[in-house]
Amino acid sequence: MTPIAVTIAGSDSGGGAGIQADLKTFSALGVYGASVITALTAQNTKGVTAIHDVPPDFITAQIDAVFSDLDVRAVKIGMLSQPAVIEAVAAGLERWMARNVVLDPVMVATSGDKLLAPDAVDALRRELLRRATVVTPNLPEAAALLATEVAVSETEMQVQAERLLALGARAVLIKGGHGTGAVSADFLFDGATVTRLAVPRIATRNTHGTGCTLSSAIAAGLAKGQNLADAVRDAKAYVTAAIAAADRLAIGKGHGPVHHFHALWG
Repeated sequence: MTPIAVTIAGSDSGGGAGIQADLKTFSALGVYGASVITALTAQNTKGVTAIHDVPPDFITAQIDAVFSDLDVRAVKIGMLSQPAVIEAVAAGLERWMARNVVLDPVMVATSGDKLLAPDAVDALRRELLRRATVVTPNLPEAAALLATEVAVSETEMQVQAERLLALGARAVLIKGGHGTGAVSADFLFDGATVTRLAVPRIATRNTHGTGCTLSSAIAAGLAKGQNLADAVRDAKAYVTAAIAAADRLAIGKGHGPVHHFHALWG
């Protein structure tokens, strides 16, 4: 059977993040990608200039169209900007008994533009954390979910991950890309084990879409039948290579995208 994953996320008109990054990642990793669009953004490498939210009933229609026909083996969830949208997605996951759900709590674009309404944070925490196989916040997103300060040490990252587990998440991958120092370390917590994934920090401004790419790469691994630890480890290797190859591309005048097809393009 062909492995299939669906991305439930916003569209990035510049092509570097959102569903565009997710579908590129699925394809690069040998997974067929479907999509449910939750928002349209007018966006490029310099920033977001407008957001148009998709009505919740149309999001529901997209979810039902995909799941009623395709054998979806994994779900990646990205930008959900409004409480009603979050509730529609949560209901769809429940209705179709979705498996292997990777929740990327997208709140702010690489450019600094906010993508999540303040009143939607509670809905995200309440409706989706418990439905996710793994949640993948970066440091600011983890702090926002917990209404606390951004972690500044690996010890604080572990404490925040444990608090997210206590809120209902089955596993947490807390990402250290927003940290400082020569090493970028992510931590995977599942309530029983802790896995540290550390790589040298790569000096580049072309990091647009890294969070989307990592979460969709995890979903791709799960769709292919990997366990969570292996899917996360392979996804980390893939996104690290995509960042390292980002400067081979010349896209836009701001924060360019990572190179999703670094292993395929000459």
